[in-house]
Amino acid sequence: MLKKNINKDISNLRKNKNYTYRPVSPGLERVLYNQIKVLDKGFIRVVDYMGNDSSIVQAARVSYGKGTKKKSLDEGLIRYLLRHKHTTPFEMCEIKLHVKLPIFIARQWIRHRTANINEYSARYSILEDEFYIPKTANLAKQSSTNKQGRSQELDSNLAKKIIKILKEDSERNYNNYLWMLNEEEYKDYNSSREGLSRELARINLTLNTYTQWYWKVDLHNFMHFLSLRADSHSQLEIRAYAVILMDLLKKWVPITYKAFCSYKLNSADLSQEALEVIKKMIKGKKVKRENTSLSKREWDELILLIN
Repeated sequence: MLKKNINKDISNLRKNKNYTYRPVSPGLERVLYNQIKVLDKGFIRVVDYMGNDSSIVQAARVSYGKGTKKKSLDEGLIRYLLRHKHTTPFEMCEIKLHVKLPIFIARQWIRHRTANINEYSARYSILEDEFYIPKTANLAKQSSTNKQGRSQELDSNLAKKIIKILKEDSERNYNNYLWMLNEEEYKDYNSSREGLSRELARINLTLNTYTQWYWKVDLHNFMHFLSLRADSHSQLEIRAYAVILMDLLKKWVPITYKAFCSYKLNSADLSQEALEVIKKMIKGKKVKRENTSLSKREWDELILLIN
């Protein structure tokens, strides 16, 4: 029922075209309201946004109209702002997203506390019986070098058994959730017994149950989120959302997107000691870790970076 209502709302919204004097982003206008699929049952859709690349330039110059007529000068200013960490002009742009995601990913996502969030209420409503079930190829054993990461893919037979367990546990817990609620629309409703409150019954649901929320964030914090969650070290499932968000960033503010890739996503932060090592290497000197103050981990990361 919820899915049908969302699709109907999207259809109605896209039928209504409004004239505006505000700066718009042609790229985002083309995908506005549409659901973009993520994982097996999740999605992201742009509900609203404010500003574009020109808005950043205007904010930086505190000017009116289009500001500089030459696009190259606007691009140079945006790159300068991002390179020198002048973040305020980027905070003038905002985006509002409707996101459907598994609860365990939502708990990672919400660690970024610089956004406004309104989540589907399981105290007020009954959650749908939708669960994230990973592909067998994405089931991997625990990493021996990273306590919060995975390593090699599991044996296919073991992976199939784990998928079976995940499905059975999700369905069993959800059925028990409905039994505890004992509401009239439940097929096994029993009028002779009382039901548990929704706010308590929900605690039985598994973390792979899908939830939904509206997430509104300014461009500066949006890029900070992506710098962490689009990184190869982040969990695969939240990275799947970050990949879609990266594409939305590109559609929304293409000039800023290029600068973000240059100075944030595909760049590196170096300590003073690491920079000294690189300077010596550039001069042709051979440097051993034992002769530096770098830890083994930082040394390994530096060597991996420059090779």
